[in-house]
Parts: sequence; C-alpha cells; structure tokens
Amino acid sequence: MAAFFGNNTTTNTTTKTQEIDKMSSGTTNIGKGATLSGNVETFGNVRIDGKLMGDIHSKSKVATGNESLVEGSVYAQNAEIEGEIRGKLEIIELLVLKSTAVINGDIVAGKIVVEAGALFNGACRMGDVAKMNKDKEEKTTLTTPNSTVKPHFEEKKDTTTANTVKV
Repeated sequence: MAAFFGNNTTTNTTTKTQEIDKMSSGTTNIGKGATLSGNVETFGNVRIDGKLMGDIHSKSKVATGNESLVEGSVYAQNAEIEGEIRGKLEIIELLVLKSTAVINGDIVAGKIVVEAGALFNGACRMGDVAKMNKDKEEKTTLTTPNSTVKPHFEEKKDTTTANTVKV
C-alpha cells in the first residue's frame, strides 16, 4: 500500500543516489582559446584548457592544460594542474602539480605531488582539509558566555555582562 502513496523511502534514496551519480559522471570543458568569466560549480570533473576568470567548485577532479589560466580559487576532491593558477587551491585528497604548473596562491591539500619544474609561490598546508578548515574557523571566532564575535582591534563593552570583548 505504501508504494501507491509515495512513502517508499528506499526508492527515494536510490533515485537521489542515481541522480548524483549522473551529475558527477559528466565533465565540464573550457577549451583552448575560450575565456569564461564567472564561477563554475559542478559535481563532475572539470577540464580547463582556456582561461577562467572565477572560482571552480567541483566534487570530483579539476584538470588544467599547460596553456590554461585560472584567475580564481579552485576547490575540488582531486586536481592535476599543468597551467597557471592565480588563487587559492583547496584540494581534499590529492593535488598533482605537473612540471609546467605555475601557482601564485596558497595551497591546502590532503596530499601533494610536485614534479620537477613546477613553480609555486605561496603557503602550503597538508593534512585533513576538513579538520584544518574547522580549526581555522575556531581560531578566528572568539566565544564569550553570552555572545560570539570575530576579533578586531576595537574594544567595546558588552552590556549583557561586565566583560570587555574585542570586536
């Protein structure tokens, strides 16, 4: 009787999983000679051989060709970079910098492979990316008993308690 009225949660969960699998199986390509201004958000792979002026958010892999340019940040599960990135790279699992890669920005990655000849200018942190981001958020937020504020240089009196907090 439940199947007639749409209460079958197993079927709904399977359908959602199949939809996500379909979305992540596609590849977004920005070809050689093409320029795209804007952010790219996808469950699937991304291949850049042209120029992207914006951020990339992928739940899968990002690959860039040796003549590519990305002026923005790259957030992905895995990445293989041959071209130039001018922005932050945040890669959950494995980042591979090929010999032609030029990175001008910070890197946060689970693991990193750097081939001879790759250029990198910025800071690099390795390990559990999710844990590093959580730790970073905890360090930038100051919690008092009655409020949560971000630290700044100006002091203000908290009127709900007798505490002075930095805001």
